[in-house]
Amino acid sequence: MRIIKLKENRDFRRAYNRGKAYVTPFAVVYVNKNRTGDIRLGITAGKKIGKAVQRNRAKRVITAAFRSVMPKIRDGLDFVIVARTRILNVKSTELALIFEKTLKTAGALKNENEENTNISR
Repeated sequence: MRIIKLKENRDFRRAYNRGKAYVTPFAVVYVNKNRTGDIRLGITAGKKIGKAVQRNRAKRVITAAFRSVMPKIRDGLDFVIVARTRILNVKSTELALIFEKTLKTAGALKNENEENTNISR
């Protein structure tokens, strides 16, 4: 399954205004329902993170962590992840565990029976 990237400003604004925010030491995760039925991801890394190289690394780490958690995520949700400065000191595997824990509290992960039905398809 592919990650559909959010690129439009209105999609980010909708997530900020209507979505629920979950704060971790490395990122802020906004979760919002969408009408497409797909899992969509938007990533922002401001200038506070560092220069272009550091910002791009932060985005790559977030994408890799999200991709590893993605099979467990329910469909029909938008995620906007805002990188924080401490993300430069973390690996994607550690971030994936933090994302999984955060998304579990957000109710964005599939139930046990939903996971099993997707595997049998």
